[in-house]
Amino acid sequence: MSEEQPVVLIVEDEPDLADLYATWLDDEYEVRVAYGGREALEKLDDHVSVVLLDRRMPDLSGDEALAEMRSRGFECRVAMVTAVEPDFDIIDMGFDDYLVKPVSKDALHDTVSNLLLRNAYDSGVQELFSLASKKALLESEKGPSALAESDEYHELDDQLADLREELDETLGQFGETDEISALYHDIGRNAGDDDADVDADADEDDAPDPE
Repeated sequence: MSEEQPVVLIVEDEPDLADLYATWLDDEYEVRVAYGGREALEKLDDHVSVVLLDRRMPDLSGDEALAEMRSRGFECRVAMVTAVEPDFDIIDMGFDDYLVKPVSKDALHDTVSNLLLRNAYDSGVQELFSLASKKALLESEKGPSALAESDEYHELDDQLADLREELDETLGQFGETDEISALYHDIGRNAGDDDADVDADADEDDAPDPE
């Protein structure tokens, strides 16, 4: 196996599912598999580029494993791959993307590919995509009223807007055909549309019923 292949660590306490994910990915990546959170920490090193991390595990939860990874200084990209429905507590977690099971082969490949793309850029760009992923995830899972009433969501929205403004000049240095630039501009368009939709839907919720 080529040493140039990116290393992906799959962390999943259901062996059959972990092995299935590995089979899906091992044609393109060097894959390591851990069947629990503690084993994941043992198999994690600086060669790992992407971690696919389950949240609900008996020995050490994915949340705990992720916090330990970050406290040890590992800067690999992390996607939660889990049956746990996301709530507003995800905003403060140090992951980059979030997939709700069941997950398809294409979705898993797309996630790893996108995370590797982000890994090539500096921390500001990585944070931008992490925040945007969380915002999009919450908007897909929560209703307009819940979003409108959430202080955490509005703080996330403000943080994303501030960071996008800071990065406008930096990202402008990339050509329009550059993949990271295209993704960045898509985030800007989508975030603007989503904000308008949330505000409009919230207004509709607050409006009095017609007589």
